[in-house]
Amino acid sequence: MIARRDEKDNAQAIGARGISGYDGRLISCLVTAAMLHPPETLYESRLDSLPLIYRGKVRDVYAIDTDLLLIVTTDRLSAFDVILPDPIPGKGQVLTTVSNFWFERMADLIPNHLVDRPLAEFLTDPAERSQVMGRAIVARRLRAQPVEAIARGYLIGSGWKDYQRTGAICGLPLPAGLAQAAELPEPLFTPSTKAQVGIHDENITYAEAEQILGGELAAQIREVTLAIYRRAAAFAKTRGILIADTKFEFGLDEAGRLVLIDELLTPDSSRFWPADQYRPGISPPSFDKQFVRDYLETLDWDKTAPGPRLPETVIRQTAEKYREAQKRLMGSL
Repeated sequence: MIARRDEKDNAQAIGARGISGYDGRLISCLVTAAMLHPPETLYESRLDSLPLIYRGKVRDVYAIDTDLLLIVTTDRLSAFDVILPDPIPGKGQVLTTVSNFWFERMADLIPNHLVDRPLAEFLTDPAERSQVMGRAIVARRLRAQPVEAIARGYLIGSGWKDYQRTGAICGLPLPAGLAQAAELPEPLFTPSTKAQVGIHDENITYAEAEQILGGELAAQIREVTLAIYRRAAAFAKTRGILIADTKFEFGLDEAGRLVLIDELLTPDSSRFWPADQYRPGISPPSFDKQFVRDYLETLDWDKTAPGPRLPETVIRQTAEKYREAQKRLMGSL
């Protein structure tokens, strides 16, 4: 479903029947502009020129050839591992822009999946290019690893719940008496399993990650995860943002080299807190989808599909939070 479809249909209808008193060339220009204007909101992409591999929670993945993928970041929003029916306008473009920003800043630490080739090389139809403009990337095909790498700098979310029960996070003991949202003595690497769409991810111990990945690969992922987090957290703090926690995904290339994939340090994969509003003991306001999670927690919903509709005010304010995160990090929209 693509927003502005009614505008496209209206423009096509006008072009077909003409309007008395208007120049046909002008109408033709209007039709073309309407069809090629990038949609403000994209819930689901439709690219007939490439085979669709799958639709994830947020991304639609198409096959270019045996080596390359086209990945489209839509405006879909998932919460509690359920895809919600209402998109967040412009979210996919924010996620794409912010990810590319961070991929560039971390390139000396680890290679990433991006391929620097123009979209027009693979999408020759201008209307298809326009549909995904600003939200599509060309990426290498890699062997995604079945463990997600989570870096935590603050005690919040599932980590806070784990600490309240056990005094530890994923088996890593912490000092007693820490408050909610407290800064941890050192950033922690806490892996989780990668679940299918609609199934909750599960936190696991480092020993369990070693069993899944092997000791050498698990150690490499832990090392680079913490290195990326430390660098990103230090930079974000200069921009007035605290990165409470974040999630990375990795793949292996044909030579067995580790590569950073998916998204990087976005409002979807991270908790961004405004530094000037942070204090331990409460769940701070955020520049991410935690705003939606907090709203959903007020509903009588069992956190299974189908997800509830979002009020227009929640949609608008969430979109504003995503844009504000991008503006703070990058200095512009």
